[in-house]
Amino acid sequence: MRILLTGATGFIGSAVLARLKADGHEVLAVSRSAGPAARRLAPDRWIALDMARASQPADWTPHLQGVDAVINCAGVLQDGGRDSTAGVHVRGAEALFAACEAAGVRRVIHLSAIGADRGGVSSFSATKAEGDQALASRDLDWVILRPSVVVGGAAYGGSALFRGLAALPFLPRTPDAGPLQIVQLDEVVETVLFFLRPEAPGRLALELAGPERLGFDEVVAAYRRWLGYAPAKRAPGGFLLPLAYRLGDLAGAFGWRPPIRSNARREIVRGAVGDPTEWTARTGIQLRQFAAALAAQPASVQERWFANLYLMKALVFVVFAGFWLATAFISIGPGYERGERLMQLAGAGPLSGPSVVAGAFADLVIGLGLLWRRTARLALWGALGLSIFYLIAGTILLPELWAEPLGPMTKIFPIMVLNLVALAILEDR
Repeated sequence: MRILLTGATGFIGSAVLARLKADGHEVLAVSRSAGPAARRLAPDRWIALDMARASQPADWTPHLQGVDAVINCAGVLQDGGRDSTAGVHVRGAEALFAACEAAGVRRVIHLSAIGADRGGVSSFSATKAEGDQALASRDLDWVILRPSVVVGGAAYGGSALFRGLAALPFLPRTPDAGPLQIVQLDEVVETVLFFLRPEAPGRLALELAGPERLGFDEVVAAYRRWLGYAPAKRAPGGFLLPLAYRLGDLAGAFGWRPPIRSNARREIVRGAVGDPTEWTARTGIQLRQFAAALAAQPASVQERWFANLYLMKALVFVVFAGFWLATAFISIGPGYERGERLMQLAGAGPLSGPSVVAGAFADLVIGLGLLWRRTARLALWGALGLSIFYLIAGTILLPELWAEPLGPMTKIFPIMVLNLVALAILEDR
């Protein structure tokens, strides 16, 4: 079959893409930008299309020629940066569904979210519900799948957060979190493939929920056991979580996609539960309990590295951006006169003052660049290059700095190493 797959670089979408290719299907993969995924994943064709902006059927029609089925895995947690819940879940989805109807593409499999049909508690679930209604109103053989919290061998979003929390030396309590029915990624993928069959039923919506209800803390504790860590002491998290959600919203405004944001809080409070009876009856898929699924794939050292680094990543970028911003403000503030004297000692003469200002401006640009997700990689390379420049220029012009007791030159090396670490952990998926 020739299949158009949206959200192809996402957590669920990339797993669906891999399975489709393994089964011999021709896949047209839609993503806002493929990036590194273009080298990791191998669809038959990449289509660079921002679903939030593809709000007219004409935006989709050229890509539906000869297509037998459409799988919509596109989704965003919260508005921010370039993300729009209404753009992706409603306007872009409506345009895609209308284009499918006009082009005669009958089968459309749509990934929604559990609980979306019970009333939206956030812009995420509310817009998901609108997208579901838009599809159900079309004359198509539609299938709406509403998965609960999805976990698997890969990790992104909530599944990555579980691992990050599990690596902490304490287990933060989440007293207001609702119950969860964890579902496995491979079971979701298997369901998508089932409904691609010509004989599979259509015009139905299914809840994809795991076979057991677990508390948020239970899930984190299970991941901790899986990682091989001793039980952690429980710590109150009620006073920290509101701050974490606000910081997550702030990061989202700068284009980052942390899993801890206001929409996540609202969805966590409601919980993610459903009835898997019709799902298993329709497909025959045997659902695994959460602990059994973890035990079937023992954690490797790579998993422990990821878990330990996951929450550290935010700290690395906050500290690193703060460092460059602080050096900029110090250079043009309380440290200006000392900086000017150092430049005069280096022989800069009348250019001493402008040199200090230029250095401060470069530091400022790098610090601001590190705060924005879209410019973070470029800023990291700029920071590395500027550090090397400072090292070489300082050695040539002021070699006596190497003898300074506070080690201004030797401290450049750990800064460069932190820079390389930040580059190594920049990607989210």
